[in-house]
Amino acid sequence: MLNNVLEGFTLFFTLQNFIAISGGVVIGVVVGALPGMGAAMAVAIGLPFTFHMETVTGILMLTGIYKGAYYGGSISAILVNTPGTPAAACTLLDGYPLARQGRAREALDIALYSSCVADFISNLSLICFAGLIASWALKFGPPEFFALVVFSMTIIAGVSGSSLFKGFASAAAGLLAATIGQDGFYGTGRFDYGSSDLLGGLSLVPVLIGLFSLPTIIQHYASGAIGTQTIRSLGSGVGVTWKQFRQCLPAILRGSMIGVGIGAIPGIGGAPAAFLSYSEARRKSHEPEKFGRGAIEGVAAAESGNNGVCGATLIPLLSLGVPGDIVTAVLLGAFMMHGLQPGPLMFQQNIVEIYAIFFGLLLSSLVMLFSGKVAVRCFSAVSRIPDQILMPVVVVLCFFGAFVINNSLFDVFVMLCAGVAGYVMLSVQIPAAPFLIAFVLGPLLENNFRRSLLLSHGDWDIFVRGSICWVFWALTIATVFGVVMTEYRKLRPLPRQPASAENDSDRAS
Repeated sequence: MLNNVLEGFTLFFTLQNFIAISGGVVIGVVVGALPGMGAAMAVAIGLPFTFHMETVTGILMLTGIYKGAYYGGSISAILVNTPGTPAAACTLLDGYPLARQGRAREALDIALYSSCVADFISNLSLICFAGLIASWALKFGPPEFFALVVFSMTIIAGVSGSSLFKGFASAAAGLLAATIGQDGFYGTGRFDYGSSDLLGGLSLVPVLIGLFSLPTIIQHYASGAIGTQTIRSLGSGVGVTWKQFRQCLPAILRGSMIGVGIGAIPGIGGAPAAFLSYSEARRKSHEPEKFGRGAIEGVAAAESGNNGVCGATLIPLLSLGVPGDIVTAVLLGAFMMHGLQPGPLMFQQNIVEIYAIFFGLLLSSLVMLFSGKVAVRCFSAVSRIPDQILMPVVVVLCFFGAFVINNSLFDVFVMLCAGVAGYVMLSVQIPAAPFLIAFVLGPLLENNFRRSLLLSHGDWDIFVRGSICWVFWALTIATVFGVVMTEYRKLRPLPRQPASAENDSDRAS
């Protein structure tokens, strides 16, 4: 084994590998920061450029793009309220409010540090526990997925603001919007009204852009504030202090482990991991009321959750040959094009290449830290651009991001409709975050619910068939109980002072 490790290190330790990793991370950060592009598109674009590279060099460049794109998505989410990748959708809940408070640099810094720590932990988990985590992930079936998503949905209560009713109404609208399109089981159309465009459903990125970016722009123009202030507060703020980082460290470590666990399960992805991490951070926080209004812990939890997925998604890919998400499906094709067949036999036939890739993954976390620091200094300057220049640029990016997903003008129309709906919700103080959570998690909720009932022939006992299900149901019940008790305390009238105490206070006055 030691000889294989040394051979792998020798194979990895070349100048072209360092250049490939560095270039890949930089490309990923830049592409990930562009709304609508995403990690999968970034890796797919970079794939043809690796055909004539050495096997390890090509794979390391693509994994660098993958990791850089996941972090890059947080940049636009924080600065212009538009997530560059779907996995960064949770980051904007607190990142953009921080930028509006003049703390853009602080939010960008904590997003970077959280991403790097989570990515490093995820890579270590891949190297040390690939077989163990893969075997655990195989125990997840449709009932376990359903219980997990139900638990993740409890975050809706935490981001509903002052009115739970409005929050649940927003979530219900998100679930309804998620059902538009072709039924995945019977192939029938739902709410498509005879339109072939609607039959394909609503794409996530146009809805996100319309729901979060356009309402802010519309409100800004409607208020007549153009020319008087920037889109956020003036200045990019100061960076994160060591004290703030230590305060966020528990949320970062917790989110990293959640990301590793979720990433090892094929088909989940970074967005649910980010929301689950965010929910846990809010539940553990001493000041949960700050979440959604500019809590730095919220940014740390969201970014550690979605970046903790990166290395973990390679666990089922390398150990089982099963891609964990769309990006690793592209990477599976890259492995095969370079003569590597992911699966158990690869650890016997190509172990030297595997160790070389592992060394490169560890290095990529360090490269991302340095690349991210440069990117933070460059992108944080966006907050100083006057709004009469920045606003039109953001609008162009919105249209570009919506169109480039499917090269479809229909997606632009969806974005505009979502923007109008988002502006109405903003005007009547209906929170958009529950809509987003329900829209992202809705398909997972529905599909795994129906798969479970199909497997059990309609027997509902399947949802409590194993220990994993019981764990998630217990966590869900505990969370709901906590929400109910919190609301009860808010509604309970304050006890009146005894009459004697009132008289004493009057005499004292």
